[in-house]
Amino acid sequence: MKKVFRALCMISLAGLFIGMPVQARENVIHRGIYVNDIDLTDKSKEEAKEEIEAYVASFGDSQITLHVEDEGTITACAADLGLKWGNEEILEEATSFGRDGDILRCYKELKDLEHKNKVYTVSFDFDQDKIRSLIEENAPQYNQEAVNATLTKTEEGFQISEGQEGRVIDTDASVDSVYGYLTTDWDGNACDVDLVVKVDEPHTTAESLAMVKDELGTFTTSYSSSGGSRSANVANGCSLINGTTLYPGEEFSTYEAVAPFSEANGYYMAGSYLNGQVVDSLGGGICQVSTTLYNAVLKAELEVTERYNHSMIVTYVDPSADAAIAESSGKDFKFKNNLEYPIYIEGYTTPDKKITFTIYGVESRDSNREVTYESVVLEKITPDTEVIYTDASLPLGYCVVQSAHVGYKAQLWKVVKENGVEVSREQVNSSSYMKAPRSATVGVATEDPGAYEAIMAAVATNSVDEVKAVSKAYKDAQAAAAAEAQAQADAAAAAAMAQAGMIPEVPPAEVPAE
Repeated sequence: MKKVFRALCMISLAGLFIGMPVQARENVIHRGIYVNDIDLTDKSKEEAKEEIEAYVASFGDSQITLHVEDEGTITACAADLGLKWGNEEILEEATSFGRDGDILRCYKELKDLEHKNKVYTVSFDFDQDKIRSLIEENAPQYNQEAVNATLTKTEEGFQISEGQEGRVIDTDASVDSVYGYLTTDWDGNACDVDLVVKVDEPHTTAESLAMVKDELGTFTTSYSSSGGSRSANVANGCSLINGTTLYPGEEFSTYEAVAPFSEANGYYMAGSYLNGQVVDSLGGGICQVSTTLYNAVLKAELEVTERYNHSMIVTYVDPSADAAIAESSGKDFKFKNNLEYPIYIEGYTTPDKKITFTIYGVESRDSNREVTYESVVLEKITPDTEVIYTDASLPLGYCVVQSAHVGYKAQLWKVVKENGVEVSREQVNSSSYMKAPRSATVGVATEDPGAYEAIMAAVATNSVDEVKAVSKAYKDAQAAAAAEAQAQADAAAAAAMAQAGMIPEVPPAEVPAE
């Protein structure tokens, strides 16, 4: 009986649906359905979507003002922040209202519409990337970065300047705050939203810097054989590093500290290594700066994060104790302050051409602990040939010789002793230095065929000394010929003057005063 009764009810309801207005059976939205104030009666799904999107877009000109407490504001319109319809699913609900589900449910929904409208509420959505871009582009002007306490070494000792905490906009938190407000509380009108500001603490305080007074490591090299330009480059690079304070966890890049290698930054042309030869370049000699600093860092037992040896051996430190930097090959010397306290780097040069780096900090190592470094040469490779380069752009007589460079394979070892007894031995690095033969660059430009044949014959011997001798002989002969020509010219001029009666006056001899 229940099944029969249910069937009769369904037939009756079907009859009622048949008797409903035509619009209730078509694929349009029923009368009495709204989205906010938008009447969707008799609209297709596409028509309703267009109206709702237009409604959302109508708020695009509303001004959104982001406030930076006590500092200023950042303004934008809602459209610039990617305003869009945030709950498109309500369109599907509105379209299927009175149609989805069994007949009883649909009948109830439609009967309810006769007494009360069904109203859906639009929610807004925004583009978080656009909010972030607005903040990142405009907020920095209001940031007050923390000022670190500073440390300066003078003849009287260390001087400390107090630091100051700062206040900066927290971008991530601000994006979340602005987005959250606009998507949950915004009513479409002009509004104000506070950005999130956080305290920016200094890296260190005057109290911690006051503890920096112990010498952790120092090293000195000499550049007494360097010319004026190379000496100036060493002094300039040293001064650019001097006074650096490195906080715990921070990494120091020597290249970044001393670059760019330009005249404007205080550098001159001087010799440097390139493809097995010594060539002039801006900043030549800067590697002695990085090498001296490297050895001070080793003695302070800081963490070396990047180090390269030179292509050829250098003479101011032992093999494997060098640290090269080069813009062309991307070489850099980097190290990190792996200690609990800041460190201070002092660098200076002296009139007798010595460069010294000293690293100061807080000494935590035992006084009975001694650290030394040993250079171990594994292989020595002596060049057994000579190379001669001819240059047709240089005059015959020009000859510049570069000494040979012995090749090496070497290692650097760290040796730790306690109470004079060795307790550990650790390899620090390994280095390979290329050999470079003794070479000469000789000019061959001349209009004298005999002289050209003579210099080319010397070049064919592949002997630098032979080339030097022929070049010197030709240069001496040229100088003698020039002197003879000048003497003849002077004699002819004197003869001409005498013939013309233009005898030069001879000044009277000076008479000694009584």
